[in-house]
Amino acid sequence: MHDRTIGRAAFLGILGAGAAGLFFGRDALRLAGSVVPDSVEAVVPASGWRIYTIGSSIPSIDPQAYRLTIAGAVERPVTYTLADLRALPRVQQVSDFHCVTGWSVSDVRWAGVRFRDLLDEAGVRPSAKALRFVSDEVPYDDTLSLPQAFAADALLALDMDGKPLSEAHGFPARVVMPRMYGYKSVKWVTRVEVQTHLDHVGYWELRGYDEDAWIGDSNGL
Repeated sequence: MHDRTIGRAAFLGILGAGAAGLFFGRDALRLAGSVVPDSVEAVVPASGWRIYTIGSSIPSIDPQAYRLTIAGAVERPVTYTLADLRALPRVQQVSDFHCVTGWSVSDVRWAGVRFRDLLDEAGVRPSAKALRFVSDEVPYDDTLSLPQAFAADALLALDMDGKPLSEAHGFPARVVMPRMYGYKSVKWVTRVEVQTHLDHVGYWELRGYDEDAWIGDSNGL
């Protein structure tokens, strides 16, 4: 399966995205032929993955130095190494991945940790309402309400298709929320903040995306 890396902001800029209006999903596919210059035609959503970044390069994280911090509205902050994460109860699932720009990848095999298990040691306070996921790709972040994060198919993924995540796919750890568009599946996660409010606005929501990213029921689709 071929991966191509492109800055997400650049891709959306090519499609005329911005505050004045965004093209999503099938509209992006329909309009791409006339809007995208020949020189970048290969980045049009198609079969296989497209890797978007907000910076000039993909984060490269030393697995030995990696730490994931759980903080915020918890009884005790916890810091996990990658080995610690892999020692937590492991789950596996097969689910599709959908990008809001119009492409999908079917039957992705994910393995990792459910968020309930991830937060168990820290102890979530009764006042908690949401989780904020902070990426090593500064300033990328996003949030899920606690019910969303505790959904049966939401997880912190460590493996994809039988192997540890590649750097391009979020190594060492990324969010997977299959029923939401991919911008909610934050990659290169280094911090999870348990929040007592629901009003934090993530990186892409500040730029016009819906705060709730349900597939087929958000972002004009």
